[in-house]
Amino acid sequence: MKLVRKAVFPVAGLGTRFLPATKAMPKEMLPVVDRPLIQHVVDEAREAGIEHFIFVTGRNKGVIEDHFDRQFELEMTLLERRKHEALEFLRQDLPEPGTASFTRQQEPLGLGHAVWCARELIGHEPFALLLPDVLVQHERGCLAQMIDAARDAGERANIVAVEEMALERIDQYGVVGVGPPKGKMFAVTGMVEKPPRERAPSNLILTGRYILQPEILTLLETQDSGAGGEIQLTDAMIALSRKQPFYGLKFEGRSFDCGSKIGFLAANVSYALARKDIAPGFRAEIRKILDDVNGA
Repeated sequence: MKLVRKAVFPVAGLGTRFLPATKAMPKEMLPVVDRPLIQHVVDEAREAGIEHFIFVTGRNKGVIEDHFDRQFELEMTLLERRKHEALEFLRQDLPEPGTASFTRQQEPLGLGHAVWCARELIGHEPFALLLPDVLVQHERGCLAQMIDAARDAGERANIVAVEEMALERIDQYGVVGVGPPKGKMFAVTGMVEKPPRERAPSNLILTGRYILQPEILTLLETQDSGAGGEIQLTDAMIALSRKQPFYGLKFEGRSFDCGSKIGFLAANVSYALARKDIAPGFRAEIRKILDDVNGA
């Protein structure tokens, strides 16, 4: 597979499940410990060798662009107060000049439409797509695992990250069919969006990480609206799979659906417990809370 240099981050969603917190702040800026959701996902892409970060934004999302820019007043204050460690920490998070691009999705017409809005920035090369409300916790990031596995794929292959899901919840996700193995991956024989349990081709669901060939943009341009009146990415992937191979990778690590309150809170707990600087004190606080709840 050709080198994957660009990654798309669709961040135009309204975040209605987190109202009123997201009334004035994008859900992508909600903190997991001390880093916004979107920063965690960008860090994953950077670790995988991504060189160009493409954000598809919407109304009231300017704070995301500001987050990935320099704040001279803050930097000067930290410098004057000799907070050199904090200053260096901020600078490490910034993309290199000219490597972050922002484009608008003026209407909420679905994930497929958001990807299509980035077509001029993507160009005619394979690209990664990372959903910012999904975090994958592992020593080796999910996208890096996918790019490692892509060496076994062909020139025009597409790759999706998948994980096992309980059958009673399978109708909430996109589900893939499982074909012959190829290295660490397997051939995807089909994709179904939110199937009933009895019609699910497997218990493996799409997990918000994709490596896609640029031909999908042509399909999205002419695609009719699907479920919910939106341009569905899964529909375009199904159409593309008739022309190009798709492979699935069962990644290592644990995913968190931070679009849900439970998933977001679980991510905060898990990421905090993985931090050597705060884990001991945080673990003690959790024990106190559980003791109080159990005692009540």
